[in-house]
Amino acid sequence: MDHSLLRLGIDLGGTKIEAVLLDGAGSVVWKKRNPSPRNDYSATLSALEALVIEARRAVNAAAKCSIGIGIPGSLSPADGRVRNANSIWLNGQPLQDDLQTLLGQTVRIANDANCLAVSEAADGAAKGFRSVFAVILGTGVGGAHLIDGQLVVGANGLAGEWGHVPMPWMRPDEFDQTRCWCSRPGCIETFLSGPALVREFNARSAQSAGSVQDILRLAKTGHADAEIIIERFHDRLARALAMVINIIDPEVIVLGGGLSNIESIYSEIPQRWARWTFSDIPPITRLRPAMHGDASGVRGAAWL
Repeated sequence: MDHSLLRLGIDLGGTKIEAVLLDGAGSVVWKKRNPSPRNDYSATLSALEALVIEARRAVNAAAKCSIGIGIPGSLSPADGRVRNANSIWLNGQPLQDDLQTLLGQTVRIANDANCLAVSEAADGAAKGFRSVFAVILGTGVGGAHLIDGQLVVGANGLAGEWGHVPMPWMRPDEFDQTRCWCSRPGCIETFLSGPALVREFNARSAQSAGSVQDILRLAKTGHADAEIIIERFHDRLARALAMVINIIDPEVIVLGGGLSNIESIYSEIPQRWARWTFSDIPPITRLRPAMHGDASGVRGAAWL
């Protein structure tokens, strides 16, 4: 094996850290998934270092493989420190510098939605489309925009920060929501993330849920409160994506993250978003799940 062609990708999520090692042809030669340390920056550094060491040992790599990491935030163009991460213990930290010191090599870092977009445009659900919007629906909510295979970063490095604009066409009962971790009210993330759905269900139901999967199971049994939560999720996601269509009009929208596995999304949302799009015809924008599923973000990180 030519170790000089090995690419290590790491997806640093809010609940898990996933790593994958790709060879020169893009085939997976090693992978691992661990729980994410929470509220502890030092523990996060140690967990990332341990994964890199394990990956190197797995293939007996004497040479250093390239390393790319997707994070639920971005690096500030001002000082290179992490900003806008819903894993708030990362914010303000020199993650790239610290990792490069620990590992003794260059480390590429990008937003996790950007990694998803790169992966799916290369050989996934968005292959062959010129204009792509990729969405992360998980512990946090984010987005990324590609045109002709190139990420649109923006003048301030903020392109695709879809999770931190207000939910469009808000209903009267939606204004009194829990403030986002970013301190602002009404962020899309406070409506469409996994923790948001669980919080809303537990606030209205006598039966508690620990995860979105719990809510989905209850909804399938006819649990009224669970059905209401899923109905609201459909309605809100349709509004939020209709706004994207109105602004950038992509050919395809690709969904990743844990909530992208809710099968009803792909039939319900295209039926609903026409009500909110500024057009005389129903949108022809495609809505697709990430072809590489939960591995798409980590594959994109490897290609950084």
